[in-house]
Amino acid sequence: MSSLTLAGLIFAVMLVLMAVRVPIAVSMFAAGTFGYIYQVGLPPFLNNLNGVAFARFASYDLSVIPLFILMGNFATQGGISKALFQFASVVMSRFKGGLAMAAVLASAGFGAICGSSVATAATITSVALPEMKRHGYSGRLATGTLAAGGTLGILIPPSVPLVIYAILTEQNIAKLFAAAMVPGIIAMVGYMIAIAVYVRLVPGHAPEHDGQSKLTWDALKGVLPIALVFLVVFGGIYGGLFTPTEGAGVGAAATFVAAMLKRELTWAKVKLCFYSTAAASAMIFMIFIGADLMNSALALTQVPAMLAEVIKGWDISPILVVSAILLFYVVLGAVMDELSMILLTIPIFFPVVMGLDFGMPAESVAIWFGIMVLMTVGFGLLAPPVGLNVYVVNGMAKDVPIGESYRGVMPFLASDVVRTLLLLLFPSISLWLVQFVG
Repeated sequence: MSSLTLAGLIFAVMLVLMAVRVPIAVSMFAAGTFGYIYQVGLPPFLNNLNGVAFARFASYDLSVIPLFILMGNFATQGGISKALFQFASVVMSRFKGGLAMAAVLASAGFGAICGSSVATAATITSVALPEMKRHGYSGRLATGTLAAGGTLGILIPPSVPLVIYAILTEQNIAKLFAAAMVPGIIAMVGYMIAIAVYVRLVPGHAPEHDGQSKLTWDALKGVLPIALVFLVVFGGIYGGLFTPTEGAGVGAAATFVAAMLKRELTWAKVKLCFYSTAAASAMIFMIFIGADLMNSALALTQVPAMLAEVIKGWDISPILVVSAILLFYVVLGAVMDELSMILLTIPIFFPVVMGLDFGMPAESVAIWFGIMVLMTVGFGLLAPPVGLNVYVVNGMAKDVPIGESYRGVMPFLASDVVRTLLLLLFPSISLWLVQFVG
């Protein structure tokens, strides 16, 4: 069997297992096991499995993942989302479609202390959806807005997928967070513009006026703890007071204190936070092992190295190569979640991209490519036929058909396409803040 045929068969085994609803981590593990044993036998496979597991889980950098997840869980269970949405509603109430814009603004604020797209979508939906329905927003616009707003959970730092990218590619987490900041803000503004255009071009989906409210001290003080957590974590990281991993620990502790001050974090909720963090971390680490094993099997076939050499020999623009990779991510997003996509494909695509000449330093290329992958992964969370965020939000809006929710995300997908093209053609947008990080 040729190397190319074997690599294709490994992928086919994984996809078939996923199609019959085998968990993604197990699907990758089984496909990798088959490929590795076929090539070198059982004893070398067992030896490699032992080494891979120890090397992966002994990594100090991995501790940042459960800490950021715990930080997000404290924010979710502590009632912080309600204060965010109330503040955003006051700020945006003067605009047509203001509540929808407020949901996007609240999602961005929650994403700054969460790091998970699905958690952001579900948490903000629980607060914002009843209010949007009460004010006369259509199910299409409400669910589409909340699904799109949820993607800001991974675009606005901290971002768990970006942390995983940094670990896989051995890049500086602080620099990647800085690079994601401006694209995240552009995404937030782009979604607000999409809402403003949509409610004017397609009448009947939003009220003429939500009812203007005045900014009060109660609304302002509700978001002060959130702002302080963000400033402490990122001010400490970029001020050189602590590393990103230490910052995640400080952030988790600070979010716990902020949630306790709101008096909504009961002992039962605290236990739920730790349980949810353990479950999510275990799932991510199992995907790590499955992806590592599958990537080891693919590396033995030499196909990733051959692919890098073939593409390097083509006389085409490096931007076109990256564009093709991003389109592949869009297609892959129909069958895989964002973490699995990154863990499986980055070891294959990263060497290919780093072998191309973009006229930039290698570190800049690595950081920019990471942001482009993050943008495209966010696209996959909304695009049919899966769109995980759409399913999560639609499941909470029992009276809205899933087709209406998919129609609702179309203006936001258009905004995503424009933003992705902008960042693809002008890498300096992503890299601007990085120059200030030592």
